Amino acid sequence: MFDGQAFLGYLVNPFLLGGVGVTVGLTVVTMLIGLAIGLLVALGRMSPRRLVSLPCGFYVWVFRGTPLLVQLVIIYTALPQLGLRFGVLTSALLALSLNEGAYLSETIRGGFNGVAKGQREAATALGLSRWHVLRLILIPQVLRLIIPPLGNSLNGLLKATSLASIISMEELMRRSQLLMQQKFEVLELYTVAAVYYLALTTLWNLVQVRLEAYYGRGYGVPAKAKAPRGDTLEPIPGSSVRQA
Repeated sequence: MFDGQAFLGYLVNPFLLGGVGVTVGLTVVTMLIGLAIGLLVALGRMSPRRLVSLPCGFYVWVFRGTPLLVQLVIIYTALPQLGLRFGVLTSALLALSLNEGAYLSETIRGGFNGVAKGQREAATALGLSRWHVLRLILIPQVLRLIIPPLGNSLNGLLKATSLASIISMEELMRRSQLLMQQKFEVLELYTVAAVYYLALTTLWNLVQVRLEAYYGRGYGVPAKAKAPRGDTLEPIPGSSVRQA
């Protein structure tokens, strides 16, 4: 039977609250690294040089086509057999970032494709370097286009961090499992974990709405023409406008 008192106690449990902090930190760091990887891979996939575009395409194909859980296990347990040994935190960050970077690269590439080609040509004609075209012309417009899918990606990543528990990463889900092994209150602890995840995703949804509203605004709002007080606007010769 569900124990309501135990459920309320776990809601303010310091051990679980620490897991929430680890989950948030893991999400933020992974998203930042994933954005950097995604931008580089997106630019690589758009490169006319096959030596650059093909490896980037292969990377996206592998990490989008295999489960994140498998990637976590391979990086944590299989790479040490090749002489590459990582700790739990490093393995979790590496797997999550590589996986997220593959998905974000396609989102970012779609944003670049959504910018009219004529704008790049016009910027180049004005003498801007490739770096200035990217920084001043393309990225600000791409950012406006990809904010909604980026927000959805972060929402999914926040929940995907729970998979890191498989390699003993002590985030929210792993700490919940550790308490289950001690207290045998499985339903109560899973419900508390669900409440925490729901609270985090709800808070992020509120932030996402603000970001979408901010970046969705126009670049400028034309002001309405007003005549100075005491004056009247003269009619245009030949027009049908009559003075009052």
